[in-house]
Amino acid sequence: MKKILVTGGCGYIGSHTILDLIENGFEVISVDNQSRSNSKLLDGIEKISGVKVKNYKVDLCDFDDTHAIFTENDDIAGVIHFAAFKAVGESVDKPLLYFHNNLSSLINLLRCVEEFQTPHFVFSSSCTVYGNPDAIPVTEQTPMKTAESPYGMTKQMGEEIVSSFAKKGKTNCILLRYFNPAGAHPTALLGEFPIGRPQNLTPAITQTAMGKIPELTVYGNDYPTRDGSCIRDFIHVCDLAHAHTLAIKYLDAGKNSSSCDVFNLGTGNGITVLEAIKAFEKQTGQTLNYKIGPRREGDVVAIYANNDLAMDRLGWKPKFSLDDIMSSAWKWEQQIKQDEEFFSRQNSSLN
Repeated sequence: MKKILVTGGCGYIGSHTILDLIENGFEVISVDNQSRSNSKLLDGIEKISGVKVKNYKVDLCDFDDTHAIFTENDDIAGVIHFAAFKAVGESVDKPLLYFHNNLSSLINLLRCVEEFQTPHFVFSSSCTVYGNPDAIPVTEQTPMKTAESPYGMTKQMGEEIVSSFAKKGKTNCILLRYFNPAGAHPTALLGEFPIGRPQNLTPAITQTAMGKIPELTVYGNDYPTRDGSCIRDFIHVCDLAHAHTLAIKYLDAGKNSSSCDVFNLGTGNGITVLEAIKAFEKQTGQTLNYKIGPRREGDVVAIYANNDLAMDRLGWKPKFSLDDIMSSAWKWEQQIKQDEEFFSRQNSSLN
């Protein structure tokens, strides 16, 4: 089994990708400092797969600690790099925090990849690199415009760093630009654990329906879209995870057309925020308490993917629908509540 290092492996997308890699015959190790993630997701992976994944609780901004992982695992065949801060709103308020964390960690990681001659590197990028595009759907050749947030800027800069590195090194790289990950594993043993108030729409919807959030705010209904709310491309996290496994296999088979290939990962369907809310209500029977608020700084008006290249070159095809996303996310939210109630009863009995 070839060994893959997944950074941010205790996070939402990272944990689902680890599971998909295991199910496709890879050995996986994780690095995650757990500052914004939950180690319970590793327990979920073990329950589903029967495999206990080793996680290094390391901050990738610390080069020596990062280097030690590669020293201990000199047989790493590929790296999938998720670890980064990702809240658009927070990045607007704290840009230096985002530039330091997201770029320093990437550079340290690539220094190790270069020294240990790791063959493959997959970078978790984002549709935020396109800014507010002039036309949609966006293709991989759509010109980048100024990013709407410092988070988006770190993804643009990250792509430049990886691309430049790939041109002069021996490591083949892939940039995966994905759109709006959502949903949870069908078992409800893996899902999204937002830290604090959710920044992404789907967990904000489910937490509102559960009563954790008293009221959901829709940021703007005066955009030039069919119902005035922003348009996004919601992609099920399991579909997204599988694309990373396919990317590693693609590089391992030598199918890459350049030292740094680029792929969009989205469904190709643009869904408005209000349409997503209605889909959740229809799928779950829950009535959502929401209000219309002002526009949020950093938000792109409308974006969705042309995914032809990923389907053609990687052999990737999204399997899950918007209804699947909403039903699985709600099932995951209900599972979280059951777990919280169980542990609350356990603590009460001990006291």
